[in-house]
Amino acid sequence: MRALPSAPVEKVIVTYKSQATEAGSNTAAKSDTAEKAAKTGEKLSFERRLAGGGALVDLGDSATKQDVTEVMEAFRADPSVASVEPDIRAYAMAVTPNDTDYAKQWDLFEPTGGMNVPAAWDKTTGSGVTVAVIDTGYAAHTDLATNIVSGYDFISTSADARDGNGRDADAKDEGDWNATDGECGLGSKASNSSWHGTHVAGTIGAVTNNTKGIAGIAYNAKIQPVRVLGKCGGSSADIADAITWASGGTVPGVPANANPARVINLSLGGASASCPSVYQTAINGAVSRGTTVVVAAGNSNANASGFTPANCANVINVASTSREGNRSYYSNFGTIVDVAAPGGETRRATDTPGTVTTPENGIYSTLNSGSTTQSAENFKPYQGTSMAAPHIAGLAALLKSAKSTLTPAEIETAIKANARPLPGTCTGGCGTGIADTAKTVDAVTGTTNPPTGTVFTNGTDVTISDNTTVSSSIAVTGRTGNAPAALKVGVDIKHTWRGDLVIDLIAPDGTVRNLKASSSSDSADDVVTTYTVDASSEVANGTWKLQVRDVASGDTGYINSWNLTF
Repeated sequence: MRALPSAPVEKVIVTYKSQATEAGSNTAAKSDTAEKAAKTGEKLSFERRLAGGGALVDLGDSATKQDVTEVMEAFRADPSVASVEPDIRAYAMAVTPNDTDYAKQWDLFEPTGGMNVPAAWDKTTGSGVTVAVIDTGYAAHTDLATNIVSGYDFISTSADARDGNGRDADAKDEGDWNATDGECGLGSKASNSSWHGTHVAGTIGAVTNNTKGIAGIAYNAKIQPVRVLGKCGGSSADIADAITWASGGTVPGVPANANPARVINLSLGGASASCPSVYQTAINGAVSRGTTVVVAAGNSNANASGFTPANCANVINVASTSREGNRSYYSNFGTIVDVAAPGGETRRATDTPGTVTTPENGIYSTLNSGSTTQSAENFKPYQGTSMAAPHIAGLAALLKSAKSTLTPAEIETAIKANARPLPGTCTGGCGTGIADTAKTVDAVTGTTNPPTGTVFTNGTDVTISDNTTVSSSIAVTGRTGNAPAALKVGVDIKHTWRGDLVIDLIAPDGTVRNLKASSSSDSADDVVTTYTVDASSEVANGTWKLQVRDVASGDTGYINSWNLTF
């Protein structure tokens, strides 16, 4: 838990009694504010009327606690005032995680290639949802442990399982290494253990705000490891049974799942011209029980229709995108792809296969350092549609948590409908685009943006004296994401010899964008125009300011009004 910041009070809200003139007249409220300013010696100004009828009075940014108290007492002593209260600050309850490696998770927050995850955490973090990761099992990791629930080992062949038996209730990852070339069939290569399931699990549900490691997308969801991949991969018979069990179905000889998953992640696949019936039957059963099934499209830079379970029905088929927002060079594609998500690129397409040349562009997640059997936990970047799929599984968990009545079909529709076009390129088809987490959550919870064209206005006059700098503020609320690339800034300034004026727009984070420079030769009156500004790098919600600076003597005026059109 974090302590909230202590912000100074700069404004108060005055509610007048219904019979008072100030209750319905801004002119009267301005006059009363001026009287209170004279009485207290403070620089008070009437800012605007609130929707509930209260008057917002600005004390300025230099007011002390004693000043605020004095002003509030002056208003309370007025028999025409019903109440006065400070304009206090509220803060998002989902803040930037304090996980030490969060900055490496570009896939969550970067506007180009990321999935706009943090903006959804105010509304949902995955509580109450279990996500089954049907994969290599679980390598113990402290950045996952408290979110892990009991799973199952479905590898039926003892030699492949490497645990001395067949199926059992221990989903521990025993390693999927191959000692020699050809051990797993013609063309197979010797390799170390991947700890693949643990990496996938971290993207979905790593423990968050624990001053360690990474943040999970649905960090209050539970992760259920279901082991199907061991030495030389896994069989479709075992995988199908795992799908059935994970979703709450019955598997002969296996105890019932005490924590049925509402989302299944399948970051696995093989070549097949069609979906095997054993897969389709299991998937259909899972969906009928209310479980969303998410599948990786595959990493062969080919049409996903030739790979399974990507080519099965009733799944969300996920392609991979790079940090630049292109289809990852390895990702499968095609008309059966539903949506794309960050899968990263730990090397460029032209770099030597097997090398890691751009680790900063991979998907950073939980792992283990053991070459064959488990050793110390660690973190490492991977690339693949295997990394893209858990982004969508995490989003599905957020949606199910936010609105428990959603069906798998409704979850799929919402994710696809609210995706954004790839900022880069995708030859062959990447579904409806890169999934947008916050936009999708907003859509299913009914907290969508105001319509495009919404105008925010401040019509309070601000005097512009010679050689002074003044500003007028607009509080933008109720929007998600960033401001438009063509933000309209309407300005109405009354001023003789407008060439004296320098006009800037100041974003909520303090970024200054110049709208108008001074000109000694521009002797015309007034500035009444609309400027267009690329503000797409700025968060929309917050306090925007119009700053006007008078750089010469002899002419004065005032800001009559200004507005922002989103």
